[in-house]
Amino acid sequence: MSVPSGDTKESYYVVSNPQPQADRDLVVLFAGNSQTKPGHKPGPKIVDYYLLHHVLSGLGTYTCAGRTYELRAGDTFLIEPGTLINYMADLHRPWHYRWIAFQGEAAARALRDIGLHSEQPIVRSGRTRRLPMLFQDVQQAFQDRSAGAGLKAQGCLQLILAEFADTLKPEKTSDPKATAGSDRTVQQALHYLTAQYAEPITIELMADTLGYNRAYLSALFKAHTGVSPVTFLLRLRLDKARRLLRERPELTVEQIASSVGFQDPLHFSKQFKRHYQASPTDYRSSLR
Repeated sequence: MSVPSGDTKESYYVVSNPQPQADRDLVVLFAGNSQTKPGHKPGPKIVDYYLLHHVLSGLGTYTCAGRTYELRAGDTFLIEPGTLINYMADLHRPWHYRWIAFQGEAAARALRDIGLHSEQPIVRSGRTRRLPMLFQDVQQAFQDRSAGAGLKAQGCLQLILAEFADTLKPEKTSDPKATAGSDRTVQQALHYLTAQYAEPITIELMADTLGYNRAYLSALFKAHTGVSPVTFLLRLRLDKARRLLRERPELTVEQIASSVGFQDPLHFSKQFKRHYQASPTDYRSSLR
């Protein structure tokens, strides 16, 4: 509903999730938008859910955890449950913003993972069309009251958080030994390799997927693990193969080679013998 005032441009609209399911670990509760009046100031107050406000136009300030932030179009601010906050529209150029309220343990994990919290509650994404449209899509889904409104809103929220993750990710550095953000980068590489070792992946493909130069990523990986990504992948594949040789006697050597990412069974056998001083067949025979 719109709320008229002395200033005809002032408006307020909010719509709730027609089918909220509180037992889910991520649920969008409601969404809305408002063209505020000059000096509009909610709070100081606390809420018991998460709130994201995305500024469409105008200016304002947001105070959280003892710090005050000046915000403009393209900025988003997070309100965490139980955190004392207040925010105020500019006296001359009051802001117009959209908001989404949500809750759930998955929401807490996602925000923590991307580094958005009361100590860093601001995302400055600039004037992009994608974010305002995603906020609007959540509101529209609730207005339509379709059977999938809640799921659509959840999907939009996850896309919004993904946009924030890209904006907040640490800048890449050319120094392989730099510690800022490097642990996370190596963990991403380790997860990539351990999850896809059986696929025909390459280090070049991994570096491209993660958004890093191959030489930089390889140097960073070796600085943290003591081995190169190529060596790590080879050892991982051979270790998985050795386990299959022990536990799956019905599988042939060729089938095992293919199962752990070796396209050439002969190359697999050579690498296996080089590392374990026995061919795959001899190793399996020794177990009997």
